[in-house]
Amino acid sequence: MNIFTQTAIKTIWLAIILIIVDQITKNLANSYLVFAQPYPLIPNLNLTLIYNEGAAFSFLANMGGWQRWFFAGLSFIVSGGLIYWLKTLAPKFTLDVVAINLILSGAIGNLIERVMYGKVTDFVDFYIGTWHYATFNVADMAISIGAVLLIYNEFFIKKKK
Repeated sequence: MNIFTQTAIKTIWLAIILIIVDQITKNLANSYLVFAQPYPLIPNLNLTLIYNEGAAFSFLANMGGWQRWFFAGLSFIVSGGLIYWLKTLAPKFTLDVVAINLILSGAIGNLIERVMYGKVTDFVDFYIGTWHYATFNVADMAISIGAVLLIYNEFFIKKKK
């Protein structure tokens, strides 16, 4: 049995494309944006270069450096679990498969930067008035969308079946 034809692991090209897009956009942000200087894109959306040494919403960002390897290890373990999960699913594009690939791409996209630089580049700055949401990147979007799709599939799609 060839796992690349008999399981959903053959859909991993989707995660690879998203990892490449994530890395390209982070590289562009680092090349063209000035740190902490907002660049207005459209109303309520700026491009603002910042670095996050912690997890979501800068959780544990100022903890002396140990969090770099903790979150890197966690991302590595989660990525391995997601790859294994893909190997157990049928080789078709179900909502689960797409969601898992989205989460996998985000985990690996941020893992690359965390290991190489000790921090993750964020640059998408959504705001309303003076309230700003946490600045994020393509990997963060992929993780969030993937998680929402998994929850939606579990509670609404699979429940009906």
